[in-house]
Amino acid sequence: MYFGVDYYPEQWVFPHGGTAENPEAQWEEDAQLMQAAGINVARIGEFTWGLCEPQAGNYDFGWLQRVMTILGEHGIKVILGTPTAAPPAWLAQQHPEILPIDERGLAKHAGTRRAVCLNSEVYWNYSKRLVENMARTLGDHPHLIAWQIDNSLGGNFTEASFNDDARRDWHLWLEAKYETIQKLNERMGLRHWGQIVSAWNQVPMPMVAPTQHNPALVLDWNRFCSDTIVQFVRMQAEILREITPARPVTTNLRALRHRFDHFDLAEVIDFVSIENTAAIKAKPSEIACDIDMLRSLKKSDIRQPDGDDSGFWVIEQKAGNANWQEVNSLVRPGVLRMFTYQSISRGADAVLFFRWRQPRIGSEKFHGAVLPHHLAGSRRVYEEIKHIGEELKLLAPALQGTKVVAETCILYSHENDWVLQQPNQPNKFFNLREHIQLIYEALHSRNILVDFARPSEDLSKYKIVFAPSLHLLSANDCDRMKLFVQNGGTLISTFNTALVDENNIAATTGFPHDLTDLFGLEVQEFDVLPPSEENHLTFKGSFPTGHLHPAKIWCDLIEPMGCQVMATYSKDFYAGKPAMTVNTFGLGKAVYIGTQSHSHFYLDLVTWLRQTAGLQPLLKVPEHIEVSCREKEGSRIYFLLNHQNSQIRIQFYKPMHDFLTGQNIVGNYDLPPHGVLVIDEHPDVKA
Repeated sequence: MYFGVDYYPEQWVFPHGGTAENPEAQWEEDAQLMQAAGINVARIGEFTWGLCEPQAGNYDFGWLQRVMTILGEHGIKVILGTPTAAPPAWLAQQHPEILPIDERGLAKHAGTRRAVCLNSEVYWNYSKRLVENMARTLGDHPHLIAWQIDNSLGGNFTEASFNDDARRDWHLWLEAKYETIQKLNERMGLRHWGQIVSAWNQVPMPMVAPTQHNPALVLDWNRFCSDTIVQFVRMQAEILREITPARPVTTNLRALRHRFDHFDLAEVIDFVSIENTAAIKAKPSEIACDIDMLRSLKKSDIRQPDGDDSGFWVIEQKAGNANWQEVNSLVRPGVLRMFTYQSISRGADAVLFFRWRQPRIGSEKFHGAVLPHHLAGSRRVYEEIKHIGEELKLLAPALQGTKVVAETCILYSHENDWVLQQPNQPNKFFNLREHIQLIYEALHSRNILVDFARPSEDLSKYKIVFAPSLHLLSANDCDRMKLFVQNGGTLISTFNTALVDENNIAATTGFPHDLTDLFGLEVQEFDVLPPSEENHLTFKGSFPTGHLHPAKIWCDLIEPMGCQVMATYSKDFYAGKPAMTVNTFGLGKAVYIGTQSHSHFYLDLVTWLRQTAGLQPLLKVPEHIEVSCREKEGSRIYFLLNHQNSQIRIQFYKPMHDFLTGQNIVGNYDLPPHGVLVIDEHPDVKA
């Protein structure tokens, strides 16, 4: 298993490190400290274009080669970043046309990372030459195991730019998609406000205008910008694979933060790497949700540096506090270890901490790190990470070849999310991520493993699929959902589903379009509520209710067409109208929930699904204990995490084996605050 750091050796040369006689002396000391901490991999290089090419065509990779050699001499492998995220000052000066233009037509200036238009041919050509030269010079280094392409693509709100190059590519993209102007006018619905076009170059980019642009046009613009990012990564990946075919490629991703299709991007890299912001999230379930979303991006054709064909890397695990919040509090002792194990428990095969040492220069001087500016200063974080490294050496053999296997899935599509972020929605207070989080948190609290998937994926391996508010849904995706239920699956869908097709056009066949037969109902109207108001639910039959459940944000007015009514609204003119239904379809069941409720409702929903669909938790443990699992060939390794500041007692009804201590556990076990337990059933121990 790989255990490492993100290292910026270029920031530790004289006069900021080293000595006048030996400007790079700090690198040797850093490598020794890494080796002592059990570090066996480092990511370097992703912001070094100006150092690797100080003048146009004048390449200098010698210093990187020296760093890689020093690290390798101390048993540390290297992930090398292509430094295209931070173009050098001379490039913007010589070619100001690469600078991005914003939606108001104003240029963003040079002097930082990401100051580029990704549609710029000039920028692409310089990037190609840089990557080719870097790969040819360093690609056969014996300690190089993989490439990271660019860094934080789309970050700092740079997914879109409105340059002339972008306009050219936009029109070519539209022509390739629609083929004829007539199809474009029809499928975008440009007759609205009389905005039909007669030539491709008449189609506007959605820049600032007196009011909003056509929503179908904006959706296509989002798709175009996403495709641009994906193609930029593909371009680099193809170069690297041609020159260094034995070195897999990746890039670093964050969950739902940047506006491009992460599933599409995952298809052009060999393995997924993620940024884990555990240091700044309030709830463990939010962090777990991010991890599961990102783990789910690539489910096949995975090629990791060690040859594994499943799993992912955490290539940036925050080693301490961030530096860009209003208050940047320290991460408490033990918490870093706990969240590291949370990542590993959910499928991570490598964890690299960001960053190795707090820099003396630049905008991240006070970002948390493994080591402080002054090496004789606090070693608290270093010692905690060193301890984790020692534990992972014990654990690595057992984890080899294991993976996370989930029977439950939540459907998500970026295109749907983009549409829901557009103006003029029925209720601006509806937030898709919050809605998903309510469902995910209920599953997480009951220790049920979850995958995420696009509606277009094969869903046959899941028992239960949640489809929350898929406002935009194609007819083909509707057919896949029907096939899943027809073959025996249980589908749970919610309000704001299938109101528009893939062209962002509303249906005339009733809501949810192409799914009225699946759910045995039609949504005839929907009432949206401000946050200060709510309706209430009245339940029928066997649905368990431990609380009174409100109906919030959105209330679908449902006309049954063969479904069974499980709950109704309790007030307003639609009192007594169905709010929750279930319909038998083929061998399976389709549940429809026409409103959003509070967290207690979704806990009751999970309890009901356990009764009706065989949805079972991994282990029976007290509340506030998070359980996850990795398995292979019928054997399971369980991870138990205590997110509380107090000790929690766990009772084991079967003998268990503790991987971290080598001890056997029978009966009661007290898990300390922020404690971690890694166990499996021990066949040789009798209760």
